[in-house]
Amino acid sequence: MPKKYGEKASKTVERALHEMKAGKLKSGRSGRTVRSREQAIAIGLSEARKAGGKVPPARSRRSPRSRSSS
Repeated sequence: MPKKYGEKASKTVERALHEMKAGKLKSGRSGRTVRSREQAIAIGLSEARKAGGKVPPARSRRSPRSRSSS
């Protein structure tokens, strides 16, 4: 079975976790300091995706309007 994530993804996530531990990792729009490990990993994977690394596509999010109200 092939690997799910490439080398670029692991390096980017590793860098993001180091930045988070140093208190220098900021979230996207708000610019707040990231405190959770899960969010740091998500930011690292997102950056690796944008850089063209081997990362599976992000899970799609459903908008609240698409649900039926019955």
